[in-house]
Parts: sequence; C-alpha cells; structure tokens
Amino acid sequence: MDSPDARTSRWRRLLPRTRGRWAAAGAALLVLAGAGTWTAVADDDAPAVHRQDRMMRVDGVNLDTSYFTAGGGGRRPAVLIGHGFGGSKADTRAQAEQLARDGYAVLTWSARGFGRSGGKVSLNAPDREVKDVSRLIDWLAARPEVRLDAKGDPRVGVTGASYGGAVSLLAAGYDHRVDAIAPEITYWNLADALFPDGVFKKLWAGIFVNTGGGCGNFEKELCDLYERVAVNGKPDAAARALLTERSPSAVADRIKVPALIVQGQTDSLFPLGQADAMAKAITANGAPVSVDWTAGGHDGGDRETGRVQKRIGSWFDRYLKGEEGADTGPAFRVTRTGGIDSTDGAALTRGATADTYPGLRSGGQPVELSGDPQKISNPAGASPPSISAVPGVGGSLSQLSTLGVGLTLDFPGQYARFDSAPLTTARRITGAPTVRVTVEADHGDAVLFGKVYDVSPDGKRQVLPAQLVAPYRITPAQQGRPVELTLPAVDHELDAGHRLRLVLAATDLGYASPPEPATYTVSLEGPLTLPTAPGLETASAALPWWTWGLPAVALVIAVALLLTARRRTATPAPDPALADVPLQITGLSKKYAKSSDRYAVRDLSFRVEKGQVLGLLGPNGAGKTTTLRMLMGLITPDDGEIRVFGRAIRPGAPVLSRLGCFVEGAGFLPHLSGRANLELYWKATGRPDEDARIDEALEIAGLGDALARAVRTYSQGMRQRLAIAQAMLGMPDLLILDEPTNGLDPPQIREMRDVMIRYAAGGRTVIVSSHLLSEVEQSCTHLVVMDRGRLVQAGPVAEITGSGDMLLVTAADPLAEPLVEKIAALPGIGSAVRTDDGHGLLVRLDGATSPQLIAELVRLDVPLTGVGPHRRLEDAFLTLISGGSA
Repeated sequence: MDSPDARTSRWRRLLPRTRGRWAAAGAALLVLAGAGTWTAVADDDAPAVHRQDRMMRVDGVNLDTSYFTAGGGGRRPAVLIGHGFGGSKADTRAQAEQLARDGYAVLTWSARGFGRSGGKVSLNAPDREVKDVSRLIDWLAARPEVRLDAKGDPRVGVTGASYGGAVSLLAAGYDHRVDAIAPEITYWNLADALFPDGVFKKLWAGIFVNTGGGCGNFEKELCDLYERVAVNGKPDAAARALLTERSPSAVADRIKVPALIVQGQTDSLFPLGQADAMAKAITANGAPVSVDWTAGGHDGGDRETGRVQKRIGSWFDRYLKGEEGADTGPAFRVTRTGGIDSTDGAALTRGATADTYPGLRSGGQPVELSGDPQKISNPAGASPPSISAVPGVGGSLSQLSTLGVGLTLDFPGQYARFDSAPLTTARRITGAPTVRVTVEADHGDAVLFGKVYDVSPDGKRQVLPAQLVAPYRITPAQQGRPVELTLPAVDHELDAGHRLRLVLAATDLGYASPPEPATYTVSLEGPLTLPTAPGLETASAALPWWTWGLPAVALVIAVALLLTARRRTATPAPDPALADVPLQITGLSKKYAKSSDRYAVRDLSFRVEKGQVLGLLGPNGAGKTTTLRMLMGLITPDDGEIRVFGRAIRPGAPVLSRLGCFVEGAGFLPHLSGRANLELYWKATGRPDEDARIDEALEIAGLGDALARAVRTYSQGMRQRLAIAQAMLGMPDLLILDEPTNGLDPPQIREMRDVMIRYAAGGRTVIVSSHLLSEVEQSCTHLVVMDRGRLVQAGPVAEITGSGDMLLVTAADPLAEPLVEKIAALPGIGSAVRTDDGHGLLVRLDGATSPQLIAELVRLDVPLTGVGPHRRLEDAFLTLISGGSA
C-alpha cells in the first residue's frame, strides 16, 4: 500500500479542486447537534458495546448517526457502514455491534433522504452523499480512540450493501484516507445496471424510485430523468451521463485500496457483470481484490449474512489492523447450491474456490446448437411480455432453479429457439455464455432478451438458471451481420442427458420494449460458448453428525421399537363419518418451544359445519395464531388431532388443497394488474389453469374494473380484497382469514364483511380470526372464544351474546373510581367496569340478583338513570375472559 505521504500527494494531484473545497469546508460545515445519547449492549461472553446516537449537520443537512465502541482504551481502526436503498442506519446495527466487539470504532448513518436524516436522495452524488462520508471521516479523525495514519487521516474502512456498497467504492475514489473497502451486491455503473445495452429496466427502476420514497424524495433532476425515460421507454444520452457520473466507474482509476467484492448470483438488478467490472478495474490499479459470489441477491435467496460478515471482519483485520495472519479467504469463491438436506429441509450449499479470479469467460467450451432462421414478433404495446426474473419473487425461484424447478413464460411467436443435442457428460457453467447471431428488423431497433435454459431429457421441464435474462438493443447499423451476444452470468450444473436451449424473446416483464409492433428475423451464426472456470475447486461437504451417529441411533431406535411396539408413523385413516364436516378439532395441545409444562394451546376441541362463518376470538396470547398454524399444517400438534373433511391434517397433507388461507396479507407486484397478479400466483402453484376459477373468486371479492389497473394504484381496502381473492382461488371449501380487516377504515371493513358472507353463502365455510368484536358479531354465525390456550365457550353468536349475567348500569353523573371499586367488592358481584364515557358501568352478577344490585346502588347514592341487560358481543367476550382469569 502507499504511504500516507504518497497517498496525500496522489490525492492532491487527482482532485485539486474538490480536495481544496471540501477541506476548507470541514470544521465550519460539520456541526454537532446535541450531546448525543449513549447506550450499552452486552451479553455474557462479549464486552459491552456503547452506542452514541448523534445528529450531525453537513452543508445544512442533518445526518442521523450512531457510533459504536467496545472494550478498554487504546486507539483502534474505524469502520463506516452504509445501508441499502430505502433503509436506514438501523439496518446495520447488528454488524456494527459485532465489529465494535472485534475492536473497531464503528460509525453508521442514515443517508440523505432516508431514516431521520434530512435532504433529498441524490443517488450518491459526489458533492452530497459522497462528501457526507468525507465529513464523517473528519469526525472520526478527531476521536481520541481512533487510530490515525496521519493528522486528520484515520485508519478507516468502508462497507455496506447495495446503495451503501456503492458509496464505499465512491468514498475510496474521492477520499484518499479510505484504507480498505468491502462492497456488497452493488453497482459499478448505475447507467449500465438500469439501462443495460440501452434497454430500460423498467420494473426495477420503478421499484427503485418507490423504495426511495417516491419521486418527490429525489432531487428534481433525478425525478425528471426517471419520468422522461419511463414515458419514452428508452434511455437518452443525458440520462446515461447523469447516472454514470454518480457511479464508481467514474473514478475507476482512483480506487486503489484492498477490496472484498461480494455479489449475489440471484440478482437481476445488479448482476455478476457489475462485480466483474469493478474487480478488473481495481485489480488493474494494483490493489488486492477478492471476489465472492453468494447464493442471494436483490431478488432474494440466501445472502449468507453470517459467513459474509465474518469474512468482511477478517478482511479489515488484515488491511486495517495489519494482522498478517488474518484469513482473508480465496481470490475467488462461489457458493454452489444443490439438493435438500433431509434432516432440516435446508438447501445444501458448499463453496468452490480459486487462487485467481477467473472472470466471466474463462475455459470456454463450444456447444453446437441447431435451428433454422426464425421470424418473431414484438406485439403492439409489447404485451403480453415474457416472464423471467420477477423482483421480490425471483430469488425464491432462482433457489428452486438449482433444484430443477423453474417458472418462466415465453409466448409462441414472440421468441426464437435453438436447441443443443443431449449432453453426453455433465457440465458446469461458471460465467457468462456467448453466442453469435444475425438479427434483422422490419424497421427501427430490434430489442431482444436472451436466456439459456436447462432442458430435461424428456423436454417437459426447462429451468432458467437464477431466473436471469440479458437484454440487447440491436441498431439498424448492427443488423444483417453477425453480432456477439453475452448471456447472463451464472453458476449452474448441467446433468448428462440434458439439453441447452437458447431463447431470444421479443419481450420481458422487467424491461421496456418498443411499443410499436415489429417483426425480427433471428439466425444462428455459431455455437454457444460455455465458460467453465477450470481452476475452481469445490470444497468437500463437511460430514454431518448423522453420517457416523446414524447407525448407533438406528440401533437404539430399533431396540426401543421392539420393546414398546407403540410407535405410530402412519397417517390416521380417513373418518367416513366426518367426510362432510369442514373441521373437527379434538383434544388439541401444543407446548411452547423448550418448555415441558407451558402450553400455547391445551385440550382444545370444537367443530365447524358447512355454511358457517366462525369467529375465532381471544386476547393476545390466547393461542389463536398457534391454532391456525396447526390447522394449516405449518406446525405439528403435540397431542390431539385436526380433521378436515374427515382427513387428518399433517404438513403437506393432500386435503390442505381444500383450504384457502389469508395470513398477514399478500405480497403483490405493484406494476402488474390485479388480475395478472392472481394469474401469476396460480401459475406458480403448478395446478391446471381451469381449476383456478378466478372469475368466481373475483366476483365474490367485488373488485370490478380495478382488476385491469396496476396494484400500485389500489387503496388498502382494495389490496385486502385482492389478497382474499387470492386465498379464494380454486374456491376452497374452507377459507381461513387471519385479521382480514387490519388497516381498513369503516367502509372498507363493511365491504370485507360482505365478502365473507357472500363466500359462505355458497355452502362453503369461513374461519376468521379478528380483534374487531363488533364486526365479528355482524359477520359471523358462530364463535369460538379462547383464553390462555383453552376453549372458554363455543356456539352460535346469538347464544353467546345472550348468555351470562351482564347488566349495564347508567348514571346521571360520572362514576368515580373509588365508587366503582366499592360496587365491584359487593357480595355476589363478579366484576364492575366503567364504560368509555364514565357514565356507565358493566356489572357481571355472580350470585346477586338485579333487585339486590339496585338496592345496593341506591344505598351507595348512585344517581341511577337505568339498569338493564347488556348483550353486545364485546361485553360477553369481556365477561367470558374475566371469568376465565379469575
């Protein structure tokens, strides 16, 4: 590494104006607002971590910061941690506390426009967000516990994911004092990420803007850029220039510090090509670089947080603390996923490593493809689009793709297809395949989307590795002659007997295609070249305990079975007498985890008949959610049984297909219409389209014309109704709704009540858990009341609200608390509770009669205006619960 003097000289040579302007602004612009707040976090095995929350003011903008330290005195290196887009400093707290325990002074902050910080989002502009980092480094340089390389120059590293990862790269390029970086799942060139090959990544761009708080939370020029490109569907030169100048690639030649680059394989926002570009640039500058491809990314999957953060800590130990023996890991590592661990259902992963980073094209092997020239159409409005990566869903799909399962959709006539012969041996792709094709359009640009499928031997199943697709804009000047296309970079195992399928589609859900109809002719010009990264070595999987312990365990179990002969493993046989009964629960019990005598549900029994709308009621902790989870097959009871239409419920039981569930709302893709969201959800179930009965569900849900609109335009009530429509797909015989009215206003609650009643009117059954007792009273026919895991009462609503000895006492003057306590203490009185207005009293008789109560009230000089029965469900519920707890 450069010496401090050499680095200072280099910085002054590279950025004389910026350096001078920022240095002059230092102390004057950094104002500490308040003394801050200190808290300590500790466990039994680690030193206490002290956190100081402080609002710093930079250039008139408040930055919300937290400063973490632990242990005794002495100077230590510092680490800055940036957060992801749409997040705040709170997202990085756990990592900050761990680094503090490991001997670092750690500073986190909420970037402009996020959390409690002020200002507007500038997408890491050099003179705003990046300059903020330099001001934070100024602050660290003045801390007495921070190690210095020179006066005003702290020993400091920067890390962060996504937005925070980009600012770590930018900080290293703009501030010579940064000594090491560890960016995660981030971009090298934001223009290339959002406008790859000149094609607008519309779905991610829209999510990006909405996650940032909407267009109004951005600088005006960024808002104008987004709206301009979103309307035109095609990025212009000004848009590319603006995003490029705020990207790390703009200062590529200045990033000369050790860099651990962590990128996700399941990432259609910032794919592996972004990490490849940053690795090559920083390596060319002479700095140490390691590249780590994780199993997760912006589309989901496993980000391997624990392993990655441990590696980041080791990276900083080596390059900030100067520990020569710190294990910084291999130059290249890729996580490989395949198969399921039968012991816990987790995906099996292992790492493959190499001593050098291979890039995306090493070890290319050609695979011949066949197929004649093909004409394909870009439909008017580019609709319907093909489906590949779906932000927010793609990560789970990409995990499935490693197991031989996939969800993609290409429309006939809109894509060209070229297939290989069956592979004679297994192969692994590690990197970005390439192919040469010739494309011609009947007019204008041709916009295509390339993907490589793994096709099963019988041809019935095709899997898109990591659900990734690459866009291409082929201009008229490029048409009519061979062009090389680079396909998405992946790490994927191909089994012998499988075939490769190259698909070039005219549309894709995540991107903008030309709205005018067009016809493209696509011809194959050579083989598909597969990168294989031949220097990679896959680590052996560690032997789990059961490989050596299983024989002994099996022997013990066998002996136990022989001695007791009582073990049951078979699912109980169906009960013909209950074949028409939607639900019967008998003796159901479930203990709390790690408890031998505390029950979440205990000895619960009740029955639900066809056509009923059953309300499941109880205070917090009553066991309602646990009961519903057992009913849905998500957890297994400790005792008792649940039968749905006579069949016992077990996780994965076939009878669960007759249940529809609404639990904590549903996640919808905001840019798709309501109908498109439902169709995509049903397709993901793998069940036949004709079984969905979408129109029936939608008629009951009552969404009307809103179905054709994007979900982002829906009110909360409409989203709830769409979620219930999703639960009603297939018209299940038993519909389970957990708090379906959360967040709704009174008119929306009334609409939801009508939806439940209409659904049950067809002879189906609804079970609804809710805390809105007045709504339950109006929409339910029957009730089950639970308290502390036990059944308190079950039966028709009218029977429960009419039972008990609850009286409503009203008075001319407000009833004082001492007087209420006297009434509650009278003989034969179970309880007395004031109503909200203070003029009423709900009295539960426990042996006393109404005349006796009136006589006592007159004796106590209560100014009575009325005494009579009170039969609201709320009162009955309170009576039952208070009785149960007495």
